Amino acid sequence: MSDSPPAEAIRTASTPTAHGTADAPDPRRWWGLVVIALAQLMVVLDATIVNIALPSAQKALGMSDGNRQWVITAYTLAFGGLLLLGGRVADLVGRKRTFIIGLIGFAVASAIGGASGSPGMLFAARALQGVFGAVLAPSALSLMTTTFTDPRERGKAFGIYGAIAGAGGALGLLLGGILTSYANWRWCLYVNIPIAAVAVIGALMLLHDRPGHREARLDIPGVILGCGGLVAVVYGFSEAESRGWSDALVVSLLIGGVALLAAFVFWQSKTEHPLLPLRILADRNRAGCFLTMGLATIGMFGLFLFMTYYFQGILEYSPVRSGLAFLPMSAMIILGSTQVSARLLPRTPPRLLMVPGMLLAASGLAVLTQLGVDSAYATHVLPAELLLGLGMGLTFMPVFSTATNGVRPQDAGVTSAMVNTSQQVGGSLGTALLNTIATSATSSYVGRHLTNPTQKAQVLREGIVHGYTQAIWWGVAAMLIAAVAAGVLVVARPTGRGGAPAGAAAAH
Repeated sequence: MSDSPPAEAIRTASTPTAHGTADAPDPRRWWGLVVIALAQLMVVLDATIVNIALPSAQKALGMSDGNRQWVITAYTLAFGGLLLLGGRVADLVGRKRTFIIGLIGFAVASAIGGASGSPGMLFAARALQGVFGAVLAPSALSLMTTTFTDPRERGKAFGIYGAIAGAGGALGLLLGGILTSYANWRWCLYVNIPIAAVAVIGALMLLHDRPGHREARLDIPGVILGCGGLVAVVYGFSEAESRGWSDALVVSLLIGGVALLAAFVFWQSKTEHPLLPLRILADRNRAGCFLTMGLATIGMFGLFLFMTYYFQGILEYSPVRSGLAFLPMSAMIILGSTQVSARLLPRTPPRLLMVPGMLLAASGLAVLTQLGVDSAYATHVLPAELLLGLGMGLTFMPVFSTATNGVRPQDAGVTSAMVNTSQQVGGSLGTALLNTIATSATSSYVGRHLTNPTQKAQVLREGIVHGYTQAIWWGVAAMLIAAVAAGVLVVARPTGRGGAPAGAAAAH
């Protein structure tokens, strides 16, 4: 690998040729990375920051237990369902422009949510946050993709980005606990306003982009089929918790969602301007990265949900202490992404990081299957967090880098959106599915063991933890399947040794 500067830099007035001849790199690109990372952190934080604040918000607004899940689900459904559309909009009108629009819209939606006086207003604001998050996230990642093309710089940049994507959820739990305890649950939403303001100013000053690709077109039927299918599947999993898997509505939603997604794939193969060009999925490296990301987040987001309840409901931690309990995992994600993966990826095949990462993460989750009502944090939870965090750190960075490397400029936005979609849909499905499994296992356990009414409280606590551990086993299985997917599908060579870019690796 020579010491030549990056072959490409984002400039408004320049368009690099297909052979890589371009202007010198933007000297402010690392400050631009700070802006992009700040925006991505805001989006990732918002997926979890309200989790710890939810009991306070429920009490303040008079939400029912059955409806409170929509504070989370409204956001994840809108975000995951519209990411592909957001990526194509970024390709059409330009990434910097959609990046700024997404930031402003996200801040406005956050202000509406913070000022909510009713559950319906809060649900609507959370859905609006998801809409603008779906515009913002793919723009941020595609700006990263086209700014950092030198393998060494790309490794460092995506190490930081991967650390944020992995640790942001846990940091959101900590920040949510602090704001709820020392301010008010509404500040879990208001906090986005100053973050977005700083990011908008930074974007105007530091980020550059080429004009949008005017030949791109919005695939409206694809939006309806793809988004409708994703929403139906996630909603079906969510409703299965309260209605049961055999309920007619649940079965209809799941079958209808799968049918819509199948129709979406068929339509993408026929339309002239697809929402998701199938050539992106046809590349085995990208397909492997998307699958690995989706499976990994099934277990990770389920863990956030269960451990939040475990800390507060079983160990009786305060919101702040609950957030602090996640910090070791965040630290290991950052360490794995920035100090291990970022240093090794230029000379190591991506799957040699992703497969061990998923195996480490699976072993961390397996430790948590041994939790009991009286388990100590230091001996049962901390070792699991360290293993899981390091594994996710090893995995996230090469997934982001490999999936977006070598992509055609007109497909950068939608490819970036697909990475985020994999993460968000995996998290949505994981939260809904694992929560349903846990609830069912708890009910079954209590029904079998509650023989003495005087022991009801103790049996219920044991049943809750039993439900968590049974659901976590499914998370372990998802991580192991992710390791297999990465090992079989991702064949890209190290880019730092003249290997083919991720998108160009042959399917041997």
